[in-house]
Amino acid sequence: MARSPEFIPLPEPVTSGEKPLEALLQQRRSVREYQEAGLDLSVIGQLLWAAQGITDPQGFRTAPSAGALYPLELYVVAGNVGGLPPGVYHYHPDRHRLQQTEPGDQRHALARAAHAQPWVKAAAAVVVVTAVYDRTTGKYGKRGIRYVQMEAGHAAQNLLLQAEALGLATLVVGAFEDDAVATVLKLPTGVQPLMLMPVARK
Repeated sequence: MARSPEFIPLPEPVTSGEKPLEALLQQRRSVREYQEAGLDLSVIGQLLWAAQGITDPQGFRTAPSAGALYPLELYVVAGNVGGLPPGVYHYHPDRHRLQQTEPGDQRHALARAAHAQPWVKAAAAVVVVTAVYDRTTGKYGKRGIRYVQMEAGHAAQNLLLQAEALGLATLVVGAFEDDAVATVLKLPTGVQPLMLMPVARK
């Protein structure tokens, strides 16, 4: 029986900052030109926490979720992150940690799945927002599809604003082949990719 990859703990998230929300809203832009410099593991952890981190003992998160069902799953395609070997990682909000699901730098393969958009392979890492629709549609039926998509938007905006607060460049990429992205990430059955978010230094 194959041994499951070990969990990689992430640094504790920072819950206060110097830039006011109004300034971040004013400054936020989709950026496609990046430095080659890498990112720190603490930065990756902060971005993931902003998108889906737990903020309450009852398990509530940074982004609202219909029925608190939390259908989103975040993956990181890491290529140039200090303290994190290149590979695909699954974020576990419960203990703010990562688990490698696929070794090796997959940024070029992911870029090919995204119609060869160069910023996908140029980024230090790519956060992939995926969803398990059944978690929400099981309770809300077809309407749950809309709720999941709304939640993905909430999580993405949180990550966009956190990236701006950290002086990082990112954007939302929606143009990709779903099955190809799922193959690159080796996503489990029932997990669907919704968006890619390349992240790098401006």
